[in-house]
Amino acid sequence: MAAAPTLRVRDLSVSFGHDGEIPAVRGVDLDVHRGQLVALLGESGSGKSVTARAILGLSDAQVSAGELRLGDLDLTALTEAQRRDVRGSRISLVFQDALSALNPVLTIGDQLGELFRRHRGLSRRAARAKAVELLRTVGIPGPEQRVRAYPHQFSGGMRQRILIAMAIALEPDLLIADEPTTALDVTVQAQILDLLDRLRAERDMAVLLITHDLAVVSEVADHIAVMYAGRIVETGPTKELLGHPAHPYTEALLRSVPRPDAAGGRLYAIPGTPPGPARRPPGCPFHPRCAWAVDACTTQRPELSTVDAGRQVACHRATEVLHAAG
Repeated sequence: MAAAPTLRVRDLSVSFGHDGEIPAVRGVDLDVHRGQLVALLGESGSGKSVTARAILGLSDAQVSAGELRLGDLDLTALTEAQRRDVRGSRISLVFQDALSALNPVLTIGDQLGELFRRHRGLSRRAARAKAVELLRTVGIPGPEQRVRAYPHQFSGGMRQRILIAMAIALEPDLLIADEPTTALDVTVQAQILDLLDRLRAERDMAVLLITHDLAVVSEVADHIAVMYAGRIVETGPTKELLGHPAHPYTEALLRSVPRPDAAGGRLYAIPGTPPGPARRPPGCPFHPRCAWAVDACTTQRPELSTVDAGRQVACHRATEVLHAAG
């Protein structure tokens, strides 16, 4: 019997507005197992970060879920005080903007140490020692000295490493990384991804990586969930999904990636723009931009269905798209 997932999400929906009239996320199902890195992939505005904040209990919108569990813990049944205790200790978040996430008037040692004083009851001296150890773990040189430095005294890549150190400090079961390589140069991006991958393996953590970058996904993800207009439209193992996409949106994303063998030609771009939460079309929300659309796509919203082992797709023509990609 397969082990239960560390994170299990079923029928997660998030709505904004006084009466919940603006649906941002609808019917999301997601599993992340221990030691696995799952990428939640999609364009800006697709609902990725909204999904993450709902899982963490940080959303100020209306959230509902058929099931939202972290191991044996029912996250929907927690009080706000209990959620605060769970955040950091069992589930943690790496923000995309390290400079905004760190307190500019406190040293790095104070910010890391606060986690151990708040959640573990350690003394200031013991918490400082733990902070030094964490900085060493994430590759900050001279951690004994740098623990006394302030955020502005670090580069962008080093600040991102500090955020990761804060996220893993209490050895959580699940780490959510929200666009952790945004605004970093390519070399530093690779270093941050390598760090996340190493820590995932060493600590046997479940990792949910939120990104719009296909290059990031192909490097480290075991499994991909593609999101569009607030819904999961395709899921599957990374190699199979990227090699043989079964949803037109996934196929279009892959076509949009510049390739060396196509140098000198026009870059492909998906026509149109993603619909806003308040203006999503009937039927499949991707149909106005889709080259595969037929009449049924304009009126009937496709549900996720299995097209291959470990693969699910929400598309009326998934089998045709899959065969064309193959």
